Amino acid sequence: MNMKNFITFEGGECSGKTTIINEIIKEFEKDNIPYITTREPGGIAISEKIRDIILDINNTDMTGECEALLYAASRMQHLSQKVIPALKDGKIVLCDRFLDSSLAYQGYARGLGMDMVLKANSFALDYLPGLTLFIDVTPDVALKRLSGRDKTDRLDLEKKDFHERVYKGYQEVLKMYPDRIVRIDGNQELDKVIKDCLNTIRNYLK
Repeated sequence: MNMKNFITFEGGECSGKTTIINEIIKEFEKDNIPYITTREPGGIAISEKIRDIILDINNTDMTGECEALLYAASRMQHLSQKVIPALKDGKIVLCDRFLDSSLAYQGYARGLGMDMVLKANSFALDYLPGLTLFIDVTPDVALKRLSGRDKTDRLDLEKKDFHERVYKGYQEVLKMYPDRIVRIDGNQELDKVIKDCLNTIRNYLK
């Protein structure tokens, strides 16, 4: 199983990860590169149900601890059922979010601590991605983008200070994994962001 083939995408709300992944897929298909795409939380039936619970706007009383453990449970099932089998088949896995999100959101922004999140995700530590692209969008830019879309999940309802803590949390995660995470300037025009991501992945896969 080649963990180099596990590539993840990170960033705060409205960082453009989904659009970027869709453009990368087009290039992979042109080059006949075997791949799958997936997301966290979600990617498989059980994890998608957990996602619904986490993001339900009616669950505003959910504690940070509960949230962190739900993410960890979803991640373990997702790894076992989808990510690991695909890697064993020699496919490249493009995943929208992984452990780094939990470290930034629950570990830092929710104040649970990085160690607590790492312990809850101990199973996932054996399957860290070979490359992570952090789409760096400042909170001010992200919130402007967020204001232009419907607030459809619980995280969309968070205040500005929460998104600022998430951003600071990602800066700490970058310090933890400098050899794995590549920062991409997400404040640029989208075409430039996509180009930078594609170039980074192409160079990495050579």
